[in-house]
Amino acid sequence: MTTPCLQELTQLGTSVWLDDLSRDRLTSGNLSELIRTSWVRGVTTNPAIFQSAISTGAAAYADQLAKLTAEGNDVDQVIRAMTTDDVRNACLLFSDLYQQSGGVDGRVSIEVDPRLAHDTEATIRQATELAQEVGAANVLIKIPATLAGLPAITAVIGAGISVNVTLIFSVERYLQVVDAYMAGLELALAQGLDLSSIHSVASFFVSRVDSEVDKRLADLDDATYERLRGKAGLSNARLAWAAHIRSLATDSWAVLTEAGANAQRPLWASTGVKDPAYPDTMYVTQLAVRGCVNTMPASTLHAVADHGEFLGDTCTDTEATSLYVWSELESVGISAGEVCDLLETEGVQKFIDSWESLRGTVSQAMQQVK
Repeated sequence: MTTPCLQELTQLGTSVWLDDLSRDRLTSGNLSELIRTSWVRGVTTNPAIFQSAISTGAAAYADQLAKLTAEGNDVDQVIRAMTTDDVRNACLLFSDLYQQSGGVDGRVSIEVDPRLAHDTEATIRQATELAQEVGAANVLIKIPATLAGLPAITAVIGAGISVNVTLIFSVERYLQVVDAYMAGLELALAQGLDLSSIHSVASFFVSRVDSEVDKRLADLDDATYERLRGKAGLSNARLAWAAHIRSLATDSWAVLTEAGANAQRPLWASTGVKDPAYPDTMYVTQLAVRGCVNTMPASTLHAVADHGEFLGDTCTDTEATSLYVWSELESVGISAGEVCDLLETEGVQKFIDSWESLRGTVSQAMQQVK
């Protein structure tokens, strides 16, 4: 499936990760094949992905579900066992790449229960439990970038656990995530931990920003809509990239680098194009730069492999243009803060809804095997 675009993205320094995981993908050899042929260097999961994997691929989980049910586990314990098994097995598939990349790539993410998004202490406890249960050095524990999630990120990083910070929509919240990561590294250093073993990515969501902003633009005049549609998501992400570069130039980061710390890479998430009027590869080729990750659904990965056009570095020196886009949006009444706050609230709720749907699917299946 490999085309020059995927190879060139990797050679530039953009790590391509797959935003999907299922037991069928593991047992069929599909994931192994993607690693071998398609420059896939990691996998991310979320509650919606597991809901789809288990509800549509029920047969692949049937034997384990029956066994766990017979042992007296409740629905949450069954889900935890099945999902951590999938992540552990995916970690094993990526173990060679993890070693070869010095721990940078070959990563597999698993998210804390989304119902804990506003509970700091419960998030810390479950993040620690998930890291122990998966038991693989290349796992990333996903913690949402809610206000309650920020101190949890610091505590979990401080305990030496690598973290994927998810559901970031605004540059302001991204800067808070950077601070939380650095505070965690300082805590780990004070406790004598090896900073070089701690890694993190900050998942900045892209397409959902365009979906919300374009909807608001459609309520304005046609000229404004045509001039600004499809620009908000890329501009927002590029501003986050500029903030990332500035954070690496601070005295505080220099101290941590000297102690062996790894940079927290921005990860572009929500990269599947939702508006068919846009190129289906735009959130990949237009966000290429050394030192980032782009996690994409299988459909986007196939699109990039099939007809993606590599455009080189499309993030460096884009801050001025991106600021101009958002100044134009603000001038017509579209507030970045309002949009991003709404998207965070909706994002948490969507994951909770997916998790509850998964619990319902698994609970029904458990009743059938009793």
